[in-house]
Amino acid sequence: MKIGNRTIGGDSPCFIIAELSANHNGNLDVAIETIRAAKRAGADAIKLQTYTPDTLTIDCDNKHFKIEGGTLWDGKTLYQLYGEAYTPWEWHKKLFDVAEEEGLICFSSPFDFSAVDFLEELNVPAYKIASFEIQDIPLIEYTASKGKPIIMSTGIADETDIQLAVDTCRKVGNSDITLLKCTSSYPAPLELANLNTIPDLKTRFNVEVGFSDHTYGWLAPTVAVTLGAKIIEKHFILNKSIGGPDADFSLDETEFTEMVNKVRDTEKLLGKVSYEISEKVKNNRKFARSLFVVQDVKAGDIISEENVRSIRPGFGMHPKHYKDILGKTFSKSIERGTPLESDFVI
Repeated sequence: MKIGNRTIGGDSPCFIIAELSANHNGNLDVAIETIRAAKRAGADAIKLQTYTPDTLTIDCDNKHFKIEGGTLWDGKTLYQLYGEAYTPWEWHKKLFDVAEEEGLICFSSPFDFSAVDFLEELNVPAYKIASFEIQDIPLIEYTASKGKPIIMSTGIADETDIQLAVDTCRKVGNSDITLLKCTSSYPAPLELANLNTIPDLKTRFNVEVGFSDHTYGWLAPTVAVTLGAKIIEKHFILNKSIGGPDADFSLDETEFTEMVNKVRDTEKLLGKVSYEISEKVKNNRKFARSLFVVQDVKAGDIISEENVRSIRPGFGMHPKHYKDILGKTFSKSIERGTPLESDFVI
């Protein structure tokens, strides 16, 4: 799977997405500087969200449309929240251009057919299906039909939902799918992360996998990488002091930089499956054990546990020969502290 010039999966480095979301706080200049800061912080991509309040919901304040339940947004209607959070469509071209200037891949989450059509005009390299849209099968089908890689968050999905979404993409000939483990809680408590689901998603659905994170800090994304996540998505904000709907669980430039560094260090630690020994380690093999003569001996003396031992350093015969040589004789006189060689034994 490729997004722009980046390969996703295999031995390729983890693809790190900075989610702009509502963190522009309605200010284009803030949005632009946030993209530039994301580049400085080490992101590979910046992701937008393409919707308006009217493409997501209706302006209604009855009980069905009011947010409650202990969220950061309790008391607001859906329409009010989305009115605060959306990224104006007239900004998109400028934001895509800034991202290109910075060398960042830019793409978006569409929330209806018109958003897909609009993003197609901008030639997006991929699409992201948000957690709460994973049940919108018509939207997934239409988006996947464009032939671009599809990234889907699974925050509210059960196994049946995920299978249907994946099958929908494949039905229109699109198998470039990455599923992101996600917990749709804002912020998400660590005990609900269930990161062991990541490798299971990969094998169960035969897709690439990643992690869309709403926890605090860098720990969860780093652990996700150890479990095979090839995409990390994290909300990014220029400065938490500007506030906004997502500020509380977003990382600023310093925090995001730390996360990126932790992810990259983790990738170094994971490395690859290898039984090769580096040159540095080979040099240190001299400190391993080997067979040494530990008493002065004369030619014809019997090799015994008293005059030959397996000790450090590693300049003598391999210890695997120890039992084979016991009871044999020395071919020459040897001083204590001499590495045992095969031609010393007869």
